[in-house]
Amino acid sequence: MSGIEVIETVWIPMPDGTRLAARLWLPHEAKDTPLPCILEYIPYRRRDRTRMRDEGMHPHFAATGYASIRVDIRGYGDSDGIAEDEYSHQEIQDGHDLIQWLASQDWCDGNVGMFGKSWGAYNAFQVAATRPPALKAIAPVMGTDDRWREDIHFYGACLAIDNFWWGSIMQLYNGCCQTNSNQSLFTPKCRNLC
Repeated sequence: MSGIEVIETVWIPMPDGTRLAARLWLPHEAKDTPLPCILEYIPYRRRDRTRMRDEGMHPHFAATGYASIRVDIRGYGDSDGIAEDEYSHQEIQDGHDLIQWLASQDWCDGNVGMFGKSWGAYNAFQVAATRPPALKAIAPVMGTDDRWREDIHFYGACLAIDNFWWGSIMQLYNGCCQTNSNQSLFTPKCRNLC
C-alpha cells in the first residue's frame, strides 16, 4: 500500500530482557509527525496464521493516520519466552510494559489504543485494568471483564468441555515452527521444543 512502510519484524524489549516480536505498519508521515498507535496483542503467530487477516486490517489503520502494530505474546510465534497460560500475570504485565514502550517511540505521539477479538479482547480488558498511562482506549470484541461468569473455558466455576482440546491445540500450535524463505524449520527455538 502506498504511503505506508511495513516493518516485518520489530523486536520489543521487556524489562526482564525477553523480546516480543511484532509487525508494524507506519504511515510515511510518522517519520516527521508522531502519530497515535493501535495495538493488537495476541498469541496467534503474526507470520503465518493471522497474516492474511492482518493484511486487510492493519494497513487500513495506517492509511487513516495511525501507526498499527501486531505483537505476538511472550512464548508465541517469534516472541521469546514461554507461554505459561492464558492471560497470565506475565502476559498482562508484558502488555502494560509494551504500551509504555510504544508510547516512547519517535513515531508515536504517546497515545496508544488497544483492540482485540476473543483472546485479544480478554487481554485488552486486563491490560487496561493495570492503567498504563499511555493507553487511551480499548475496543474489545467477543470478550469480557468477568471471566468467572463468562469466560469461554469456565462458566461460574464449571469447567467447560472445550478446555482439554483448546489447551492441546494451543500447545501443538505453539510447538509448530514457522517457516518461510527467511527462517529454517530448525531454528534454535524449534530445536529446543524437541
